[in-house]
Amino acid sequence: MLWACLLFPSLPLDVFARAQRNDSVPLVVGSGGHYPRVVVANAAARRAGIRDGQLVSGAFALAPELALRDRDPDAEARALAQLATWTLTFTPMACVAPPNAVVADIGASLRLFGGLPRLVARLAGGTHALGYDHRLGIAPTSGAALLLARAGRTQAVTDRARLPEVLGPLPLALVDLEDTTRATLREAGVTTFGQAAALPRDGLARRFGPAILARIDHALGRAPDPRAPFVPPPRFEGRLDLPAPVHEAEALGFGVQRLVRDLADWLAARGLGAVRVTLTLAHERYLRQRGLPATEVPFALGAPARTLVHLLGVLRERLARLTLPAPVEAMTLATDETAPLPGRNLGLLPGDDADKVEVPLADRLRARLGENALHRFVPHAEHRPERAMRDLPLTPARAKAFALPDAPRPLWLLPEPEPLAPHIETRPFVLRDGPERIESGWWDGGDVRRDYYVADTPDGATAWIYRDLRYGIDDGEWFLHGYFA
Repeated sequence: MLWACLLFPSLPLDVFARAQRNDSVPLVVGSGGHYPRVVVANAAARRAGIRDGQLVSGAFALAPELALRDRDPDAEARALAQLATWTLTFTPMACVAPPNAVVADIGASLRLFGGLPRLVARLAGGTHALGYDHRLGIAPTSGAALLLARAGRTQAVTDRARLPEVLGPLPLALVDLEDTTRATLREAGVTTFGQAAALPRDGLARRFGPAILARIDHALGRAPDPRAPFVPPPRFEGRLDLPAPVHEAEALGFGVQRLVRDLADWLAARGLGAVRVTLTLAHERYLRQRGLPATEVPFALGAPARTLVHLLGVLRERLARLTLPAPVEAMTLATDETAPLPGRNLGLLPGDDADKVEVPLADRLRARLGENALHRFVPHAEHRPERAMRDLPLTPARAKAFALPDAPRPLWLLPEPEPLAPHIETRPFVLRDGPERIESGWWDGGDVRRDYYVADTPDGATAWIYRDLRYGIDDGEWFLHGYFA
């Protein structure tokens, strides 16, 4: 087995900063409370002299334009779940390792992704694209991979026999132990993983309990380290808190891209395609307290889809015609309806795996013009031609199938049949095919009795005409009902 650990050292900051296109604006996450301290600061804040642990009041003295957000443990937990979902696109086994890591068994995926270097590159590149800073540890056990990531050791370890040598120098502070255990060992001069592993096992267990031995054995692969596999939630609901309120819909584009990427990863991990999705924009708190509801932006797709290009193209078109009633401070993207969608076969040649998906025209038009702007005509089981079609909104639902008549039907029917008498008095129509008799509707007051013909018009077009037989064969009047393409 081979495990990869993705550690996110600045996760409290990333859950806010990933909505920014760059880190030019100083941003810090505070601890909250009466005397909040800086938990983590972005690069712009550090350039201004702000450091982790200092009072927030001192940080504002160094950077008056500083953006401050209180730490949000729930947002961090949601981010870890989203990252674990994304990891499942590379492996069937991923586990959340709170508070800021995800471990995944990648041993069985190496051949599929072209070897360890390529898989590592895709993990690193994908994590960066999602907007998270990370450290990556590779080792034969999940515990060792976690320790290597915490220590910042990026060199992959693939041989389990090398684990005592590699883990030995690592600080014991990186191991998940109780503070009292760690402090007692430090007072005894035991400060590294190797020193703790070299102590007599019986005495170590009597003094500190079995937990410390379990941590050592799990990391070195001497004992199994069972971890609960992560299962993606049955419904996607991604939230993104913005570093500062946004006043224009156009400025939401970068944050929306982050959310749509999260959605695409969730859909891929579950083998689904999105059918209906809603983007909810939460306005500033004081406006919500005054009764201003959140702005909801629903959109539907013509068919289940999960590619980033498709989903993002539709949502951007929808946002382009949106006017915000008030500044937005958070966004939530949620699925309302999904459907199974099989995966795409991998290509054999270089470049075959490139994303060449384009947004269907129907989805673009509906996103730009409105959900009910496009309609579709579906067949209806009715003999009378003017009632044999239904005008329905363009939705993913399919019309009920039934057998169509063998006789020819024109593409274009007139809104109302037109008498032919004014047309044929000087230039007659030439009959080509017919008659086809249609008699129906006596039960609902719409009685018809007609003989239909395909005819050539004097102008060279092909028309569908009929003779009305309700008042007798000899006295029936001729009507033009439609044209063939």
